[in-house]
Amino acid sequence: MKTKFIAVLFYKCVNKHKPWIETSYHGVITENTDVVLLDPPLVALDKDAPVPYAGEICAFNIHGLEAPFEAVVLNGTSGEGQLRARGLVDCELQKEYTFIIQAHDCGSGPGGTEGKKSHKAVVHIQVNDVNEFAPVFREPQYHAAVTEGKIYDSILQVEATDQDCSPQYSQICNYQITTTNTPFAIDRNGNIRNTEKLSYDHQQQYEIQVTAWDCGQKRASHSVPVRIDVKPVCKPGWQGWNKRVDYEPGTGSKQLFPKMHLETCGGPLSSVRTTVELQTSHIGKGCDRETYSEKSLQKLCGASSGSTDLLPAPSAATNWTAPLVTDSGRDSDLIFKFDGRQAAKIPDWVVPQNLTDQFTIATWMKHGPSPGLRAEKETLLCNSDKTEMNRHHYSLYVHNCRLVFLLRRDFTQVDTFRPAEFHWKLEQICDKEWHYYVINVEFPVVTLYVDGVTYDPYLVTDDWPIHPSQIDVQLTVGACWQGGEVTKPRFTQYFRGSLSGLTIRPGKIESQKVISCLQACKEGLDINSLESLDKSIKFHFNPAQSILVMEGEDLENMNAAVRKVSYINSRQFPTPGIRRLHISTAVQCFGEDTCITIPDIDAVVMVLQPSEPRITITGVERLSWPASDLQAAGGIALFQDLHIISTVTRADVTAHHAGEIIHNLDYCDVLVLGDELRPGQESLQLQRSALLGKHLDATNSTSGMSIYGVDSMSNYEQVIRQVDYYNWRPGQLTERRFRLTCSELNGRYTSNEFNLEVSVLHNSEAGEHVNHMVAPPQYMQVAHHPSMIHNLYPSVPSAATVVIVMCIAALVVLVVLGIYRIHLTHQPEVKLVETAKEKDTPWDNSALTITVNPMEVGGLWEEEEEDEDDDEDDEEEEDDITSTESDDSEEEVDVQLPRMQRLSKKGKNWDKTICY
Repeated sequence: MKTKFIAVLFYKCVNKHKPWIETSYHGVITENTDVVLLDPPLVALDKDAPVPYAGEICAFNIHGLEAPFEAVVLNGTSGEGQLRARGLVDCELQKEYTFIIQAHDCGSGPGGTEGKKSHKAVVHIQVNDVNEFAPVFREPQYHAAVTEGKIYDSILQVEATDQDCSPQYSQICNYQITTTNTPFAIDRNGNIRNTEKLSYDHQQQYEIQVTAWDCGQKRASHSVPVRIDVKPVCKPGWQGWNKRVDYEPGTGSKQLFPKMHLETCGGPLSSVRTTVELQTSHIGKGCDRETYSEKSLQKLCGASSGSTDLLPAPSAATNWTAPLVTDSGRDSDLIFKFDGRQAAKIPDWVVPQNLTDQFTIATWMKHGPSPGLRAEKETLLCNSDKTEMNRHHYSLYVHNCRLVFLLRRDFTQVDTFRPAEFHWKLEQICDKEWHYYVINVEFPVVTLYVDGVTYDPYLVTDDWPIHPSQIDVQLTVGACWQGGEVTKPRFTQYFRGSLSGLTIRPGKIESQKVISCLQACKEGLDINSLESLDKSIKFHFNPAQSILVMEGEDLENMNAAVRKVSYINSRQFPTPGIRRLHISTAVQCFGEDTCITIPDIDAVVMVLQPSEPRITITGVERLSWPASDLQAAGGIALFQDLHIISTVTRADVTAHHAGEIIHNLDYCDVLVLGDELRPGQESLQLQRSALLGKHLDATNSTSGMSIYGVDSMSNYEQVIRQVDYYNWRPGQLTERRFRLTCSELNGRYTSNEFNLEVSVLHNSEAGEHVNHMVAPPQYMQVAHHPSMIHNLYPSVPSAATVVIVMCIAALVVLVVLGIYRIHLTHQPEVKLVETAKEKDTPWDNSALTITVNPMEVGGLWEEEEEDEDDDEDDEEEEDDITSTESDDSEEEVDVQLPRMQRLSKKGKNWDKTICY
């Protein structure tokens, strides 16, 4: 007990000093490892050494907020220790650690009791990073837009990040574009620029791939896509329009620019003025007009009757235009071209002879500048002396792009100095475009209409009237006739250009309404939903509706107004092809006269091919009529069962499913086939009352009848059904053949050729033709259908039944008397009949049936009295006819009734009314 006490006291006296360590330590540990490298090394010193225990280090204690480290004593005697992590450290979670460390000596014994502590030292640990993460871009994709034609320092910047904690591994040191052959480059900071000027027309969009490297040269695992759009340079102008607009015939008004808007590049505007022009000069005569004949158009527009067409289509009756060069075109629009070497003389019977103080000259003309410095006169129409002298009574000519109308009055009309030449100077005369010219003469006032617009002459010159003479005059077209004062009469002052529809109407002038109708275009510009147009928008159409001007102050309202501009074509069968559109725009800015320039744009309207109609005429193609009906007061109706229909096959249906359509016709011609009609003996006739209330007229000649005018197919049917054929002396005529054709749009669409054959039945032919049908032999059974009866008596009304019965009764009495006379005067023939009865099958005389054709009864009695004296002379001839006719009948009839056939001696029509 005493010994222990002494030992303890000894150790207490020996452990006089505290361990000593550095005041601070700095250490480094690499993540994912547990060894810490300290600077200076961890060493504790104790001045009590080498005393056992008291001079030894037993432990290092760490004081901190859950520092993930521990310190271990490597050598207690030397005081060396080691700092290490209790687990793997992650730099991304914490880059640095700071804590307190103390050293403990072993004290008085192995257990470290009564040991001493060193002072507290600060330990600062830095975690070294490992390059374990690859760069990642902040965005999944990048997008930018550039304007063409510029070089950019930076179009956009891409950015990648790295989750590593150290600057070495967390910083991005390099970017690279991996897509090859692109006009772009990227710098170390991720800025992308273009290396050359971009073109919107060449390529409107680029897509490139970009990757990144961190400073530890670790590459991004995924590249990022970058899309760069190339925008055109902001040019003021219209955008959102199509260069071609298809127009389906019959669809009405169609918007031309439904999505168009004006781009001003941000410039404020005070007003916008837009002009839309529809260019149709290459279509027909300047635009899509009705291509009916001149007569049909005049009838349709309500023009005064009595006009003379000086340039009709060449035909047998109008052969003076045959030598001229024509261009009918694909739309059946008759045009005459004059090249300075052609002209036509108008026959005297065509020339209007009664020009008074009022008359109208109208024509379509297309004319350009005349060649040469001093252009000669170019004559459209000229009325001059035929021989001896060279006086121009009236003429219409062009001279130096001036239109001149000359009118020299006779002394019989006026004997004073009066206006004679009227001059107009207009751009239209030499613009090489089609225009409609109308000269209304109300002497001494002369008014010119060009495309429906009136123009007064800028110059009027006076002259004396022409002295009266007996010299005939010559009317010419395309030049002027010089018949006197030259060695050889010739044409002079030739016209160079195109003419169509040249007419003269004496005694009347046309109203402006009719003139406008005659030249009206059937296509033009339109405004869709005009009522919804903003009231601030001002607009104006020209008369032809080919030019539209719109003006407004608000840009959005102007855009909405332009989007309503439409194209319309009211023709049922418009001319297919392109129509050009030209849009010009002028803008004004605030405080400036003009600011930006809006370029013009050009587009086309493509009018598609219309579905072509097929006009079909149907009806009875063969008729048989007795000759007496042709002589009757009403003649015979040729086309009672006529039907005219029109069908069209659309592209979306098969040919077996053609649909019927309704449209107009402009003429139907009834032509006589074979010999022409003999004047005074036969004719085609149509009552004037049949045309009342219709836009139709008719002309008649020995070659046929023409019904013309723009009207419906049903009206044409009604009129044609009333065309009658008369023949006052049919003689030996056996048949007449006719052909009916109809047209729409002046021959653009024509019907089939409907041929009608009319057989003329003479004397016994008519009887046999009818009687074999209505009174067959006894052994034949016929079921009479109502339609058959109607065909047998096409001209007998149902109210005539009583008259027919009475006629039959009277005729039966006459036949009985005739048989009795034959029996008394021809006994040998009776014996012959009896002999035949013995050889052939017995025939029951009681079955004799006599049927009278009620159509032939009318002239029976009169013919019997007139021909009674000639019976004996014609007996031999009648016998021949009878035997010939009998060959077509049954054999029994030929043998048993030879006497009945001779009854025709008493009346030539009896053989038509007796059936056997």
